[in-house]
Amino acid sequence: MTDTEGASAASRRGHIVRLALFAAFLLGLFYLVAVSRVIDVEDVRRTVAATGPLAPLTYVVVSAVLGAVFVPGPILAAGSGVLFGPVVGLFVTLGATVGTAIITSLVGRRAGRRSARGLLGADRADRLDGLIERHGLWAVVGQRFVPGVSDALASYAFGAFGVPVWQMAVGAFIGSAPRAFVYTALGASISDLSSPLAYAAVAVWCVTAVVGAFATHRGYRHWRRRGRAGNRPGTVPTNEGSPNTHDTAEGP
Repeated sequence: MTDTEGASAASRRGHIVRLALFAAFLLGLFYLVAVSRVIDVEDVRRTVAATGPLAPLTYVVVSAVLGAVFVPGPILAAGSGVLFGPVVGLFVTLGATVGTAIITSLVGRRAGRRSARGLLGADRADRLDGLIERHGLWAVVGQRFVPGVSDALASYAFGAFGVPVWQMAVGAFIGSAPRAFVYTALGASISDLSSPLAYAAVAVWCVTAVVGAFATHRGYRHWRRRGRAGNRPGTVPTNEGSPNTHDTAEGP
């Protein structure tokens, strides 16, 4: 093994260790906050309510930070509905959602971007950047409709892979709007779950769940088809720019 190969292997191991430590930190934080519930959301609500006229803005900031440390979004959105009602609460929830997306994206980019590019290699990383530039916004929107996926964890990953902050913010706003309405409206209707607003929230939740399941299934089938096409005997992968790729033209 040459010195260059040894240095490359050592650099690769360093990137793997760095990403593994970052993932372990996020999973530990997720367990403490989302599973063990070390943060009392009721105390947070009372503290925010005590700020008076500034309560909506305060809740946006506090909820954005809490969302970034894996406090479940439905609980925060419901709290917004309880405190501010369905209309103001919806905008507060969306503001906090966008704030969480920005925070997690920036942290993910700072902690994992260089290592992700190092593991992918310059060529693959550049191709991924091109895909993100064209489709990153709708990838963020689509992720918000996928059931069972933590938005914060996904946003950390998007940041590590270089999704621009503006795409994260706009995608989170668009993709989270239906669920933001659902949980905020349910929070606002907590004292009367037979109200029309509660029924509307349940209806929107059902539609969102169906759309998310359909989109996930369709995306999986598309991925399977591409995988089978790439592995089919006789299929030659395209390798543009490779030194072995050239046109042959025989002379007379």
